[in-house]
Amino acid sequence: MFTPQIAEKAGLQKMPKRVNNLNGFGVRRSRWVQIKNILLMPVAFAIGLALTLTSCSGAGKQVEASEATVTVGVAKVVKKSLGQDLTLSSELVPFQEIDVYAKESGFVKKLQVDYGTHVKTGEVMAVLEIPELEAQLQEDQAEIKNASNQVTRAQHELSRYQAQYKALHLQYTRLNGVFESQPGIVAQQEVDDAQGKDLAASSQVDAGQAALEAAQSQLSVAKAKLAHDQTLYDYSKITAPFTGVVTERYANLGTLMQAGTGSSTQAIPLVKLSEDDLFRLVIPVPEAYVRDIRIGDPVNVLVPSLNRSFPGKVTRFSVDVRFDTRTMHTEVDVRNPQRLLVPGLYAEAHLQLGRKDNIPCIPVQALSHKAEETSVLVVNADGTLEIRKVQVGIESSSDAEVTSGLNEGEQVVVSDRAGLKPGEKVHAQLVAVPTYDQANANQ
Repeated sequence: MFTPQIAEKAGLQKMPKRVNNLNGFGVRRSRWVQIKNILLMPVAFAIGLALTLTSCSGAGKQVEASEATVTVGVAKVVKKSLGQDLTLSSELVPFQEIDVYAKESGFVKKLQVDYGTHVKTGEVMAVLEIPELEAQLQEDQAEIKNASNQVTRAQHELSRYQAQYKALHLQYTRLNGVFESQPGIVAQQEVDDAQGKDLAASSQVDAGQAALEAAQSQLSVAKAKLAHDQTLYDYSKITAPFTGVVTERYANLGTLMQAGTGSSTQAIPLVKLSEDDLFRLVIPVPEAYVRDIRIGDPVNVLVPSLNRSFPGKVTRFSVDVRFDTRTMHTEVDVRNPQRLLVPGLYAEAHLQLGRKDNIPCIPVQALSHKAEETSVLVVNADGTLEIRKVQVGIESSSDAEVTSGLNEGEQVVVSDRAGLKPGEKVHAQLVAVPTYDQANANQ
């Protein structure tokens, strides 16, 4: 509709009111103005309509221009080292922990350790008083002295027998030589008597030698008995079998310690000793990861109560999977040179299995799983979205290996993909994807 406002925008004046003039000229002039305005109304309407359409067209272009292109966060396909992350929890136990028993029964005479005492290998922890063994040692020493005297006596007897044999044998040799060289000078009876004495003296030498050997054997037996009893008496000193710390003490001064043999039912240990410079972490590895466990694999052991991590490594494992739990017994050795770890602490073992180097990887946030297919949204060089099927290999908590479907340097969408469609134009913006550890640290 043509309105006065449109006419005013077109540059036309409002229709003037009728003016009454006294002369006719004024009347005619007013009518001419009215006629001119009526003739110009269609022109004004056309101009106003054109201006209106132009204004509407400009507004549409402004609305279209104001619609911004969607910005998506992307990450590039890069090559890196990757492995499967496995976290298992368990308790730290000493590498060795034993109850120390007495080898021989006796009373505790000296006690040199207590709770928390650190000892080294061979260090004396307690001394027992064993009167029976002390008396036995004295008896053994007396027997050794007697056996030594018997040996000395046998040596002297053997020397006397050897001297007699030497004289008689020389006498027989001389008579027999004269008897053979000058027959008739020496009687046969004298030669025979000399030969008999020679043989008897030889037998005495042999007997003396045997007596000496018997005395020496008796001395050896006495010495062996002394060594045996001395060894038992040395057990009166209870020493540390390995370097560690005393975690329990069961005896006091004067306590009667029974010999810790298999037949003794009343034996109590002196102390409990734990090796504190080396710990073992026993972890149950699930069946799915058994094939990737290797001796020497590094392990990061996190102790939450200490808020510290300690380096460890897989040292040993069983070669079978337990039927009830479907896990494999695996042990991780953790060294403790600063004595910060104590038995019973809860720890988490972080293992990286199946490590591969220089492989193409993308963040796991970029993967979409549907049925048995895995896909990603790729931003092409012209900024167009494309859905791409991919094959993945090993995965960690933050990255996944891409075995097919992507090339190094391509950009995949890692931001929210809701509402995005293939073929849509987008603005790609590289973003830093936080890892699992960083996400936990920020909580």
